[in-house]
Amino acid sequence: MPAPACQLYLISPPDVSCGFAERLARALGAGPVAAFQLRIKGIDEHEAARLAAPLQRICADAGCAFIVNDSISLAKRLGADGVHLGQRDGEVREARERLGREAQIGVTCHASRHLAMEAGEAGADYVAFGAFFPSPTKPSEHRPEPELMSWWSTLFELPCVAIGGITPDNCAPLVSAGADFLAVSHAVWSGDEAAAVRAFHTAIKQA
Repeated sequence: MPAPACQLYLISPPDVSCGFAERLARALGAGPVAAFQLRIKGIDEHEAARLAAPLQRICADAGCAFIVNDSISLAKRLGADGVHLGQRDGEVREARERLGREAQIGVTCHASRHLAMEAGEAGADYVAFGAFFPSPTKPSEHRPEPELMSWWSTLFELPCVAIGGITPDNCAPLVSAGADFLAVSHAVWSGDEAAAVRAFHTAIKQA
């Protein structure tokens, strides 16, 4: 049975107020998106929950998983589909205890095989590698090669996510290397989000 095609994983821009809900609906309407991650910084949980509510409804209507970045407590409060943890954002086991067996828990592993294996052993549902390219969204000193995705997908069944500066023009090596998901932000929200989603789908099919 062939492996499923690489899928899109959208990450929010820093500002999700003032009409962003309409942009998200347009993006999700342009083609299948597996997950949407809410990544907003510097606001309290009450405000974050208020901003999240309409976005969570849009994702539910589109059959797109709604993932919260960093905060296990916000994910619990919202009843989100899951949480994405950086290396300093809490433990997988804690997230599992608080969010339940069905929650999708992802872990940032940068360019580290060791961190990825540790996350898998702790019960993560996916691991994320990157940044593969320079990113205007989140600068990173880590710069793995696509071969890391090939190594991971050959040895482990746990899905892997490629992140960092990914565009329709540069994503082909990551798809070919075995990325299960492409996590993208700036390439979608910096322009016409619907056109960008369509361009990613075309690039994935052609890779």
